[in-house]
Amino acid sequence: MADVDRIRALNDAFRTSLVGGRALITAGVAALPQDVQAMAIRRVVTYTDFNPDNNPLGEHDFGNFELAGRRFFWKIDYYDAAMEFGSEDPTDPAKTTRVLTIMLVEEY
Repeated sequence: MADVDRIRALNDAFRTSLVGGRALITAGVAALPQDVQAMAIRRVVTYTDFNPDNNPLGEHDFGNFELAGRRFFWKIDYYDAAMEFGSEDPTDPAKTTRVLTIMLVEEY
């Protein structure tokens, strides 16, 4: 499997289960009503609207959507296992901690 295919598969597995990494929301998302927060998380977990604009490398590491009159971004970043630096090999789960952040567009 090519690196981009492996990264995409790992990102999709993490994003759809939120298992195998860390999921965070920003202060702006945390300030929203709990039902909106829950719907935003659900939108990320079920996200399928990948296109050349939001997925130019094919890794499924970014997305955006509208919900409750707000615009959201989500992004997956790759850190080393100690969470100190970027991962040297995002295709290797033993060397990589995936971090998914859900934010309001204005927080980007």
